[in-house]
Amino acid sequence: TRAESGPGTRAESGPGTRPDSGPGTRADSGPGTRAESGPGTRAESGPGTRAESGPGTRAESGPGTRAESGPGTRAESGPGARASGLPSGDLYDPATGLLAPHGRLTAVVCGDPDAAGRLAERLGGHPPEQGPSVLLGGVPLDDLPLDRARTAVLVQDKDPVLLSGSLLELLDVPASGDVTAERALSAAQCEDVLAALVQGSLDAEDPMHARITERGRSLSGGQRQRLALARSLISDPEVLVLDEPTSAVDSHTEARIAEGVRDLRAGRTTVVFTSSPLLLDRADRVVLVHEGEAVAAGVHRELVHAEPRYRAVVTRETAEEAEEEAVLSGVLDQFDVSDLDELDELDEIEETA
Repeated sequence: TRAESGPGTRAESGPGTRPDSGPGTRADSGPGTRAESGPGTRAESGPGTRAESGPGTRAESGPGTRAESGPGTRAESGPGARASGLPSGDLYDPATGLLAPHGRLTAVVCGDPDAAGRLAERLGGHPPEQGPSVLLGGVPLDDLPLDRARTAVLVQDKDPVLLSGSLLELLDVPASGDVTAERALSAAQCEDVLAALVQGSLDAEDPMHARITERGRSLSGGQRQRLALARSLISDPEVLVLDEPTSAVDSHTEARIAEGVRDLRAGRTTVVFTSSPLLLDRADRVVLVHEGEAVAAGVHRELVHAEPRYRAVVTRETAEEAEEEAVLSGVLDQFDVSDLDELDELDEIEETA
C-alpha cells in the first residue's frame, strides 16, 4: 500500500518491500518503509535507509546528505567537502587585465617567474599584496570565505609538496567525482611513476598502495611534478591554475601532458603559467603579461611573429636581439615595394658594370 501526504512527501509500507544483500547492494529495513519530508526533500535515515558498501560506493544518511569515499570521488559532507552554489564564469583580474574565458585553456606568459607566482596566487583569491579582487563570473573572490574561494579556484604551486603515505592517500582529496584517479594519472603521464613505486616497494604489487617517502624524495623532480598534477586534476575544480606544471619533464612527456590536460579539462576553465611552446601551442588563448599588465592576447603562432616581447620570452631571445629585430621590422615597413624594385635594378646595373 502507498500513502502520500504533505507537499511532495511519500510514505510506503506493507508487503512488497525489496531486500537486497551483498556488497554495494541496497538494504531496506523495517516493513519496506521510506519517508520523505518537506517540499521535495529526501531523508534516508532511520528505518528504510539505504546503505551501500564497497570502494567508492555511496552512503546516504541524515537529511539528504551524501558521502562518497575512494580516490577521485565526490564528497558533499564533512570538512573540506565541495560546496554547492559556487560562482562560475570568466576569470578576470582587474589589476592586470588578465581574462581567462570560461571553459577554455588559457596560457599566461610572464617573463618574471616571481611575478608569475604572485599572479597565480592572486587568481586563487589569496593575493600576497593589496589590490582589487579577482572576479569569477563577476563575483569578487574576496567576498567569499577563504575555503570556498579555494574550492572554486585551485592553484597548484610551482613546487608542490608530496606528503609521505600511500599513493591512494595522496590522491584522496575533495573532488567532484567526475575525474577518476586512473584518468588523472594517465593525463599526467604517470605510467612510469607507478612502475617505479611498485619496484621500490617490498610489499605492494598495486601502485595505489605503494608508499611514498617524505616529500617524495625517492622520486625524481619530474615524477613528483606529475603526481602533483594528477592530484590537482582529480580535484576537478571550477578553475584550475597551474604554475609551470611541466618544467621538470622532457619535451616528449611535456607534449603528451599538454594533450592529456587539454582533453581532460575540456569544458572547464584552466590557466597555465608557462613559457613552453608545446603548452602554448595547445592553448585556446595565450596572454602576455609584461610589467604587471596584460599587453597582448591571441594564439601562440600569431603572437610569436607579431609580438617581440612575447617572442623574447618564449624563444629565450635576448632583449638586444628583440630590440634590433623590432627596429629592423619598423624600417622595412617604411619601404615601398617600388623602392625595393629600384634597389634590385641598381644591383643589376652594378653587376653589369
